[in-house]
Amino acid sequence: MIILPNYVKKVPESIKERLKAIDPATIGHYLHFGFMDPRIQSCLSNVKVVGQAVTVKTSGNDGIMVHKGVSMAGEGDVLVIDRNGDTKHACIGGVVAYAAKVRNLAGIIIDGPSTDIQEIKELGVPVFSTGLSPITTKIVGNIGEINTTVQCGGISVSPGDLIHADDNGVLVFSQTGIDEIETVLQAAERNGNRETNLKERLEKGDDLSSISRADKVLKEKGVI
Repeated sequence: MIILPNYVKKVPESIKERLKAIDPATIGHYLHFGFMDPRIQSCLSNVKVVGQAVTVKTSGNDGIMVHKGVSMAGEGDVLVIDRNGDTKHACIGGVVAYAAKVRNLAGIIIDGPSTDIQEIKELGVPVFSTGLSPITTKIVGNIGEINTTVQCGGISVSPGDLIHADDNGVLVFSQTGIDEIETVLQAAERNGNRETNLKERLEKGDDLSSISRADKVLKEKGVI
């Protein structure tokens, strides 16, 4: 078993606040890598999560590192859990979610099932998982890692990586390339302005296919 210290380099709060105003789906117009598999879905509706990752790796019925990981994570952090392919045992339930709420975590992302869905909804803790299971992990202590590089939803996640998630899915920005996020943010913010103008034109009666250039491409291909 391995336990390493939490990340040190902090992402500027200004970047986090700008991300909170943008949906991952908007960024999906400009990025094609960094998105977790869509089978990882939010247990709640109308959520937005932005925070840096504290990573946990565990498998089977052993949940000891999840308990330690949520105890190490701090305010605004996102607990990212690699289940090593286990799809049977839920490592997050009402008690762990309550601990996350007390510590003001931004959210929990699991490549595996969760449980106690009603408690999670009542607590309002943003939990993302692959589904639900009544079978829970136990305090065994045979295997696990904290703050190592993990795999979650088919994406490599390292401690301190920036997590951006909402009802549509989960996006990971590598901390090593965090400076490049400014370009993506500017493009996404411009896209928001364009969408506002597009909706105004639709309300005035313009066709979407004309606005989006779909008609132009179809004419070039001789379809219309």
